[in-house]
Amino acid sequence: MSLQDIDLDSSSRLTRRVRFNASERGEMNMDGKEIQQRYEAGDRDFSGLRLVEIDLLKLDLREANFSRSDLRQSRLGRSHLGGADFTYSNLSEAILWGSDLRDANFANAELREADLSGAILSDAALTHANFIKASFGGANLVGADLSGALLIDADLRPTADQRTDLGQANLKGANLSYGLLSGVVLRNANLANAQLCRAKLGKDYRPGSFPTDLSGANLQGADLSYADLSGVNLKGADLTGADLTGAILNQANLHDAIMPDGSRHQ
Repeated sequence: MSLQDIDLDSSSRLTRRVRFNASERGEMNMDGKEIQQRYEAGDRDFSGLRLVEIDLLKLDLREANFSRSDLRQSRLGRSHLGGADFTYSNLSEAILWGSDLRDANFANAELREADLSGAILSDAALTHANFIKASFGGANLVGADLSGALLIDADLRPTADQRTDLGQANLKGANLSYGLLSGVVLRNANLANAQLCRAKLGKDYRPGSFPTDLSGANLQGADLSYADLSGVNLKGADLTGADLTGAILNQANLHDAIMPDGSRHQ
């Protein structure tokens, strides 16, 4: 299977769903200083605005509502955005590195090629969001809900000093085809029916690298065809009904894993 063979209709449908009309609010191209002043005055509603390339670096905007806003190429790095609402917003190519986004809601948002490296996304709602070619290096996604999200060609590899943690995250039905997941923590994650075709989960031979941890993960019905699983920890994982056609399993730890045919590996 090639990248061209992957059905991206869901991505185009997602893009069409991301709709907003800034003119309805009568406010266009606000700058970061005005956003901050309004927030400090008690305003939390910044929904439906056109905020392309806005600079919101290092601001405290917790619980703010940016739903259906156009935030393409915006700069929100190292900001406090816990509990913020970004549903149906467009954050394509936005910079969110190092930001605190715990409990934030990005459901149905567009984040194609966004940079979320080192961001805290624990318990965030990321359902059906578009993260194609996005970067998550060193991000904390513990307990995040990514069910139905598009992560095709996304880069989740660790940074030099921090692993990307998706422990106990919900990735049911997510598309991670061609993703770079070497060294990622996916312990006890739910990857049922996820698409991991040709994903790179095998050992990263950079100095100080870690094996990918899929121990205890739910991979029932997952598409792992032609995926690189060399050296991956799959101890106790459930691979019932998974497609391992052409998958590379050299030195993978399959102890006590449930294999695609339902048998338990010794």
